[in-house]
Amino acid sequence: MSALVIVESPSKAKTLKKYLGAEYEILASYGHVRDLVPKTGAVDTDSDFAMKYQLIERNERHVDAILRAAKKADRILLATDPDREGEAIAWHLAEILREKKITPKKPIARIEFHEITQSAIQHAVDNPREIAMPLVDAQQARRALDYLVGFNLSPLLWRKISPGLSAGRVQSPALRLIVERELEIEKFVAREYWSIHLDSHKANQPFSARLIQFNGEKLEQFSVPTADAQQSILDQLAAHKTGTVSRVEKKRKSRNAAAPFTTSTLQQEAVRKLGMTTDRAMRTAQQLYEGIDTGSGAVGLITYMRTDSVNLAREAIDDIRHYIQRNFDAGYLPAAPVYFRNKSKNAQEAHEAIRPTAIARTPDSVRKFLTIDQARLYEMIWKRTLACQMTPAQFDTVSLDIAVGSPANLFRATGQTLVFPGFIAVYQENQDDAAEEDDAKLPVLVEGETIPVDKLSGEQHFTQPPPRYTEASLVKTLEEYGIGRPSTYASIISTLQDREYVVLDKKRFMPTPTGRLVNCFLTTHFTHYVDYDFTAKLEDKLDDVSNGELKYLPLLHEFWDDFAGTLAAKADVERGCPIEDEVCPKCGGKLFLQASKRGLFIGCSGYPACDYTRPLHGGNEEGPVVLGNDPASGEDILLLNGRYGWYVQVGATPEDKKIKPRRASWPKTLPIETADLPTALRLLSLPREVGAHPDTGLTIVANIGRFGPYLQHDGKFKSIPKDDDVYTIALPRALEVLLMERAPRGGAPAGKPLGNHPEDGKTVTLNEGRYGWYVKHGAVNATLPKDMTPDTVTLEQALPLLAERASKGKPARKKIAAKAKPASTAKKATAVKKPAATKKPAVKKATATKTEKKPVKPKTET
Repeated sequence: MSALVIVESPSKAKTLKKYLGAEYEILASYGHVRDLVPKTGAVDTDSDFAMKYQLIERNERHVDAILRAAKKADRILLATDPDREGEAIAWHLAEILREKKITPKKPIARIEFHEITQSAIQHAVDNPREIAMPLVDAQQARRALDYLVGFNLSPLLWRKISPGLSAGRVQSPALRLIVERELEIEKFVAREYWSIHLDSHKANQPFSARLIQFNGEKLEQFSVPTADAQQSILDQLAAHKTGTVSRVEKKRKSRNAAAPFTTSTLQQEAVRKLGMTTDRAMRTAQQLYEGIDTGSGAVGLITYMRTDSVNLAREAIDDIRHYIQRNFDAGYLPAAPVYFRNKSKNAQEAHEAIRPTAIARTPDSVRKFLTIDQARLYEMIWKRTLACQMTPAQFDTVSLDIAVGSPANLFRATGQTLVFPGFIAVYQENQDDAAEEDDAKLPVLVEGETIPVDKLSGEQHFTQPPPRYTEASLVKTLEEYGIGRPSTYASIISTLQDREYVVLDKKRFMPTPTGRLVNCFLTTHFTHYVDYDFTAKLEDKLDDVSNGELKYLPLLHEFWDDFAGTLAAKADVERGCPIEDEVCPKCGGKLFLQASKRGLFIGCSGYPACDYTRPLHGGNEEGPVVLGNDPASGEDILLLNGRYGWYVQVGATPEDKKIKPRRASWPKTLPIETADLPTALRLLSLPREVGAHPDTGLTIVANIGRFGPYLQHDGKFKSIPKDDDVYTIALPRALEVLLMERAPRGGAPAGKPLGNHPEDGKTVTLNEGRYGWYVKHGAVNATLPKDMTPDTVTLEQALPLLAERASKGKPARKKIAAKAKPASTAKKATAVKKPAATKKPAVKKATATKTEKKPVKPKTET
């Protein structure tokens, strides 16, 4: 009895073929097969939100292949991913099969698995189920909401701000987070404070303590606000050359391992520890889940990577505990399994946490089969999973107080020592994360002991503004607020960058002027719909739909009735966004932040009667702007505008043209409105020495040029990928970048290195061209066969293809027929009269018909 199994991706199909017999044909849908028609009325609000779908053009041939195979099969199994999106794809496929009258003549069922292993696949095939309509309803409701918001708000932004802008149900609240953080930073005023320190020693072991009480009064953060105040305290304590230990407190502390990965925590750790983007991390995790050829066929290395759960299957816990028992001392295995509670505000569709499918499959054992990204991510998942079932780390902490002059003046020193590593032996949280503990080691001291006062000193501090969001901290905040879902975080972040609403500076998000204007317009006129609480509650209701606790049509009616009214009320609002607490200096009218072809500006609402305008940025175009002082030289750091654009410079331009001050171009990717001293100092820190190349011994240098960040080595230049940071790229990653193939002149992306060719040592790469995927070695290009998927191709597979291509030589080019020379009027002595060529009838050219211009499709974002 033959069966057709339908999955999303070809790499997943390839892995399943290893586990299912010859009676199963496995085809891929290549993702979603249908989407809403790209025009008004795709969600008909007058017909109970009827949704009009069409086949996605790029997947039509894959759907045709599925239909042909379905006609021959005895039964059909829908094996799409186990989440809302996967359930929706299964439903769309079932609908297409029903419309083509293939079903219900043939049985169709849904199978679900969370890891691609023999046992999981067999269990799924043995236990088919029906499509879970609550999950489908939740996905359709989400899609309808995204359409209704994007398709209606985006055109309004075009009219009121600038063409080409977009708004989204989840994208816009995320943008608001970034803009509001920037406003906090701009409004922040640094506050000075001082701390007083005592340096001492015992038996050649130095240590320091901080003043916590003076004259019987407990010192708070701002108790010593100025240099004069700290000097006064130092003067009063200066006469005392010894101190007395008045209190010693020792405690044993434990630190527990973190829970295994969810989608959100995986993204955060990949950003923070591995320097990946959220999108890159999810793509790599998808590859590990769908299957990697480890020498005996493709195998799924991790469980499904879209999950909110921190639970592990009992069988997996048993395997992990057995591994710890075999490979570690007895103290590393807790007496009972460790279980975790989910802290996510909106945990839903709970499956298992992300874990290796086999803990015995160590990172070292599979490293040779993986790309660099795959190996690094798999190792992190493997270590985190193993660590979560190990004993806590044990620390001895010491806190001691030292009285100087009198018991009313107390200094405090703290320290801790690792006694037993526990899970830290596997997963080095203390090294990867910012230290929260004082790891200073203190000498052994007892109460009443006298110690020398070697030095008393004051240290100046300033309060710091809240930090800009990184990808990791933005994902964490989105999850805490309940905005979006972990599976959508990567697309939210990518959309904000693609729309140029935000830029990454030092791997932290800054809003662009356009992003600020869009946010200002939406928060002014659509406050309710970019409200964090409203967005989170809507996500909760969608979860209720997926759980079968709420019907989706009442949800859509409730949303649309209010939203449509707001749209109608805001149709005639003024262009731009009002500037609060400021009036036009020319006429006293309202000022608005507005957009033009040249960029953003501030203009008067009284236009054309009042023509007052001014640039948005605060820079003085007539002269330099002082950003601050250079710590090294003490000179001013200036922002200037030259013939090639904005740049920063140390000190004034000298009269002697031969003297060149330090300068750095201001990157075009950074809005000039965001110019500040820290950014200028980083720009001026370039070029930066990364390290010595192990093969040549020559220095690798990182810098920014007119075409963006690059590496320089041995007279050659290589662009730094956008996922990497020119200021922090380390030597191992720099070596990887230098090995990448240079992109062709046509602008195609650089090839993915597969390894070195055994004959000449040159890099073999995988590339995507206009006609599909191919492998490249030097001047030889070999097309990838249709049965070979680019996600899993290896060097061993590429070498025979290249050898075959090289043996055939270069493909012959078609000769272009030469134009006939005009007949000579001179007589030729031996000319032979040829028969007259039959003249072909003229082909009448088709009359050009005027094509009806299609309406521009408004952008819809999530």
